[in-house]
Amino acid sequence: MIEKLETLRKITEVGVVAVVRAENTEKAEKISKACIEGGIPAIEVTFTVPGADKVITSLKEKFTEDELIVGAGTVLDSETARIAILAGAKYIVSPGFDLETAKLCNRYQVPYMPGCMTITEIIRAMEAGAAVIKVFPGSAFGPSIVKDFKAPLPQAPIMPTGGVSLENVDQWIKNGCIAVGVGGKLTAGANTGNYDEVTRVARLFVEKVKEARSK
Repeated sequence: MIEKLETLRKITEVGVVAVVRAENTEKAEKISKACIEGGIPAIEVTFTVPGADKVITSLKEKFTEDELIVGAGTVLDSETARIAILAGAKYIVSPGFDLETAKLCNRYQVPYMPGCMTITEIIRAMEAGAAVIKVFPGSAFGPSIVKDFKAPLPQAPIMPTGGVSLENVDQWIKNGCIAVGVGGKLTAGANTGNYDEVTRVARLFVEKVKEARSK
């Protein structure tokens, strides 16, 4: 088994990556647990979370490989990427493209998912070995942009983050996305301590993706 390919297979299979932002480790772990219980094993712990590397390590200790696919988000440089990988991150997500981060991820054979907004950026990222193109912020485009990107670049594996909701997730998938990244629209319940709501919404996202793929 090639671990990099297995990681991508698992993420693509569920079709949803939970983007976890929180002000402390405890809340980040609770959000992650709620998402996993709702059927989303792909957890992207952003490096805006204080001690994000420790959260990644803690999650890996508490959940099995079958239950959890943990990655690091908001990774701005190769130094942060290496810290995340050593902590146990199985994939690296960035808001923009960084060549040195791409090189480091390729060196360790960890999928790199950089944020891109233009055809030029997408081509540059793919040439550098990016595993998935994160269309970010998706809210600036809407689901229709995927078809525009895919017309000249049908081979581009696209995952939008930002602007993905229960109302439009089916359109993102139908337009050709391999998965979606969801943050606040998924984890909003955590703001009031309602982690059961996070789990409920996670289930709905998973169901919507399945429905979109079956049509």
